[in-house]
Amino acid sequence: MKKNVLIVVAHPDDETFGMGGSIAKHNSLGDKVYAISFTDGISSRTNNKKAISKRNKSLTAASKILGFKWLKNFDYEDNKLDRVSLLQLVKEIEKVKKKIKFDLIYSHNFSDLNIDHQIISRATLTAFRPDNKNYNPEIRFFEVPSSTDFSNFKINGSFQPNLYISITKFWKKKINALKIYKEELKKRPHSRSLQGISNLSKIRGNQCSHEYAEAFEIVRKVIK
Repeated sequence: MKKNVLIVVAHPDDETFGMGGSIAKHNSLGDKVYAISFTDGISSRTNNKKAISKRNKSLTAASKILGFKWLKNFDYEDNKLDRVSLLQLVKEIEKVKKKIKFDLIYSHNFSDLNIDHQIISRATLTAFRPDNKNYNPEIRFFEVPSSTDFSNFKINGSFQPNLYISITKFWKKKINALKIYKEELKKRPHSRSLQGISNLSKIRGNQCSHEYAEAFEIVRKVIK
């Protein structure tokens, strides 16, 4: 059965770094994949209008490569979501929730080091809290290189994957989409370098006997 999939991220690029291969796979299966992002993803480093414009073009280009549609790109300040009311963020997600009935929700892992990731994870879980016996979409958290791995379990727990999605057939698409966000890539051997991301995908692949994979944590799944 084809699914409606929603990806809720703090920054436009998190979807590609965290689950670009899985997005392409969902698309190949005929699923309709949508996404919303909350910050401009760049204002904590620069307010240069050309850089922001380039970032906007990048998020559109990446979505075309992977095969998903942006529903909304909010322009809250990067790395400052802790200054925004959680209720306000939840309500924005709920507006999207009312327009489309989603079967599957993806978002950040709550234990990430990045404060924006933590808040969007919590807002997503709150927005999709069980409130209807006939509508409880499955919720999955993903990992983001240099945020999930740079954290510590003493802060907010840890990422505990219990689902692996093979992305071997879609690895090249993920790489091509990542290159669109080249300003976000680091030099090797950083975990956010192309080499580091490849290494992580190979490790996740090793853990499920595939060449490349992405890992997820199923947070809630209701079977009627």
